Formats: sequence, structure tokens, C-alpha cells
Amino acid sequence: MINLANSLKGKGFLEKKENYDAFCKIDRADFVPEDLEEHAYQDAPLPIGSGQTISQPQVVALMIDLLSPKKGETVLDIGFGSGWTTALLAEIVKEGRVVGIERVPEVYEFGKKNIEKYGFIKNGMVEVFLGDGKKGKKERGPYDGILVSAADKDHSLPPKLKNQLKEEGRIVMPINSSIFLFTKKEGKLEKEEYPGFVFVPLL
Repeated sequence: MINLANSLKGKGFLEKKENYDAFCKIDRADFVPEDLEEHAYQDAPLPIGSGQTISQPQVVALMIDLLSPKKGETVLDIGFGSGWTTALLAEIVKEGRVVGIERVPEVYEFGKKNIEKYGFIKNGMVEVFLGDGKKGKKERGPYDGILVSAADKDHSLPPKLKNQLKEEGRIVMPINSSIFLFTKKEGKLEKEEYPGFVFVPLL
């Protein structure tokens, strides 16, 4: 996993020490099906069942770099899937909190079990919920950052997420074949686009 982190850093990702350290500590092999563990450090997506995947490490690194989570922040992770991004975020925000939402029951159970390997649920740093991520989780917000790991089939930012974001907060999500960074400033969202990606749909 250190080799994976070093490889990503060599490609220009994980320049922040906190992000690099998280990729070194949170082992991707703990978040893939047992029969795929030997492929865990490949820079490629892998199937986790129910038509879902654990995202390509390079994509996860970019999205977390763009989100720029900080110690003590509250982050919402929508479509947490394998649980890898949730665990990475929890390791970065430290005394903060990560709220994860997953819609597919079988994937929810798989991801929750993986996150529990690191004690984040037991110590209260992570809460996970089975439900519709496009609705967010208003009662646990507002959020400093929102990470969406699947492409919205409506080709837009779900409006409820904007309302759950703090001022100066950030949303990183795929729309169509691009990754977008939205930053809330004076109640409005400024956006930056990073094209050239493929994602599973946000159900």
C-alpha cells in the first residue's frame, strides 16, 4: 500500500502529507473481495458485487485531493461502496467525523464490515446509513465537504446537497464523464471541471 501511495504521488497526486499518509495506512486490500486481493494495488477499478466497483486509486486520489479534507472537519461520503473512501476520509479528518450513505443493501453491508476493520465506527468517527445519497443526511450536517463516488444519471448536482454544505464547503462529484469541484461562496456554487473519467451510475 505504501508502493501504491508512492506511485500515485509520483503521478502528481497526494501532495498533502495527510492525504499521502492516509493512503499508506488504509490498505486497499481490506476493501476488495478476498478473491481479488492480489489485484488490490493495481491502478484500476475492481468489482465488489451488485454491479458496483471500488474506484481506480488514481481517481480516488484526485477526488480526495480536490475535496481537500482537513483535520476536525465533517464530511459526507455518498455511495461509499467498499468503504475505502470513507476510511481514507476518516483517517484524514482525525477528530472530525465522516457520514457515509450507501443505497445497495449488499454493498452497504460489505462496506460497513470493511470500515469496521479500522475501528472508525466503534470509536464514533464514522456513521454509515443505508439510504438514498441524493437526499444527503441533513440531520448530521452541515458539512465541510461532500464526496460523491458515482455519476448522477440526471447529469446534475442533487439540490439537497448544496443546502447541506457549509459556506466555503466543497463538493466533489462526477457528472457524465467529468469530475466537478463545487465550492460554496456567498451561498452560490463555483465549479471547476476535470474531464475524462468513467463512473458507475448514482442510483
